[in-house]
Amino acid sequence: MKQRIVVMNGQRLLQTHEKGQWNVTNVEKAGVNFEPGVYNLYLAEAADTTEPHAGLILHTDKEYVYQQQGEDVVRHDRSDFGIVPEHGTFRSISY
Repeated sequence: MKQRIVVMNGQRLLQTHEKGQWNVTNVEKAGVNFEPGVYNLYLAEAADTTEPHAGLILHTDKEYVYQQQGEDVVRHDRSDFGIVPEHGTFRSISY
């Protein structure tokens, strides 16, 4: 299932791609750390556990924690966290 975050007008929309179109599944305030744009979660690469990762936490779900690193998005296994970081916060993650 493809997912993305769309940030516009101070809102953070979680969208899921189904049957050829994007459907909004959740809407909430974006917060001050999100810049307007489209963050394609489905293009996220698995985080390299040999390197530290620093950046904005974009989203968390049952399986992953998605983090923006530069122009890219990386995903961390949620099971690697005792306390899952909140989206909209900047974190440095090392293994």
